Amino acid sequence: MTEQKSNYDKLTKTPLLKLIVSLGIPTTISMLVTNIYNMVDTYFVGTLGESQQAATGILFTLQAIIQALAFMFGQGSGTLVSKSLAERDRKKASEYVSTGFFTAFGLGVLLMAAGLIFLTPFMKLLGSTNTILPYAKQYGICVLASCPVTMGSFVLNNNLRYEGKAFYAMIGLVTGGILNILGDYILIRILHMGVLGAGLSTAISQTVSFFILLYFFMKMAESSLGLSYVSRKFRTYFTIMRIGFPALIRQGLSSIASGLLNNLTKPYGDAAIAAMSVVNRFSAFVMCVGLGIGQGYQPVASFNYQAKQYQRVKKGLLVTMGVGFIFIAALAIPGFVFAEQIVYLFQKSDAVIQIGKFALRCACVGTLFLPLSVPVNMLYQSIRKPGVSSLLSMLRSGLMFIPTLLLTTRVWGITGIQISQPLADILTGLVSIPFIIVFLRKKQEP
Repeated sequence: MTEQKSNYDKLTKTPLLKLIVSLGIPTTISMLVTNIYNMVDTYFVGTLGESQQAATGILFTLQAIIQALAFMFGQGSGTLVSKSLAERDRKKASEYVSTGFFTAFGLGVLLMAAGLIFLTPFMKLLGSTNTILPYAKQYGICVLASCPVTMGSFVLNNNLRYEGKAFYAMIGLVTGGILNILGDYILIRILHMGVLGAGLSTAISQTVSFFILLYFFMKMAESSLGLSYVSRKFRTYFTIMRIGFPALIRQGLSSIASGLLNNLTKPYGDAAIAAMSVVNRFSAFVMCVGLGIGQGYQPVASFNYQAKQYQRVKKGLLVTMGVGFIFIAALAIPGFVFAEQIVYLFQKSDAVIQIGKFALRCACVGTLFLPLSVPVNMLYQSIRKPGVSSLLSMLRSGLMFIPTLLLTTRVWGITGIQISQPLADILTGLVSIPFIIVFLRKKQEP
């Protein structure tokens, strides 16, 4: 009880800047390391050729699909666990986390089986060309095989964060990231296993990360994990999925958009797909800073909203936006200035560099608008307003990006592909401003 009270006091009384940074930094580091090892995959596979590197871009879409489903159960259950712990109801918190975890793990098993059975058509659906297909299948087998533990890891990670234990969540993900980097070097450079080596490295590191997160959760979490806690009520599943739906939309639309981007880039050859793969990896690397700080804000918003500390929630939003902008600018500005060198680091082909450097500069400009859209999206999800949060989640990769991509590609060809995501990021940021103002001006909370 003392530990529970201490955690409650921490989330409702600690100065906001200190609290959000202390929760956001571990989450940001976790996401940065995760994206670093994705970029390391891109780097090592890039030494094998354009088609091999393009395969990592194809599988990036599949990984985003897996993450989308995992985040729905992770953030949905995490939000409800946070609410339950704020009400000092540990039994209910255990029910939510156990239901979310075992449902996600079981769904991961089904996805693994279906994906392996229909591997070839699935890779083509994601945008693979005939020259990319053999490498995409090698990498895809490994990603699909590790799907259950990957989904389980994201649920555990999110629930540790929502309990205010982001440091332990960070250790699990960072350890997996470091192992993946070492695995890439050993399996690709020393054992010459090519794309298959990159896939095996990813699968092994995800599995190790899962068991580390499971250990920390069992030891450190206030809620408990067990089959006996899994709910038999449909309403529990529905509530978890309803609260987590914005995360599914946010990540799921990103997957759909990525697949559409791959398919529209096909006519311009493997070099174009490889270039956009590099740009998307770097953009994801920068975006994870915004997401990391935003996710650090989520338990703060959830706990304090439940405790009726509404002014604290509002001030926390402004702090999150400011900190997020500083961190993102620190990565986006060097990315803009050294765009050509960054693309060259991953792929030496002149064609890839020419396409990639302009696209990367545009992407870096677009990421500067993320602090307007990401925190307010996280806010509405954390205070259990899934309708508004779902709408905001649909903006970046759906309502803004897909029409922009189709229009600009039709009008300007490859240039349209290069500028579509940055334009969508700018528009999403601008559209998010009224939602920020409405919340900050609201005097009486429901």
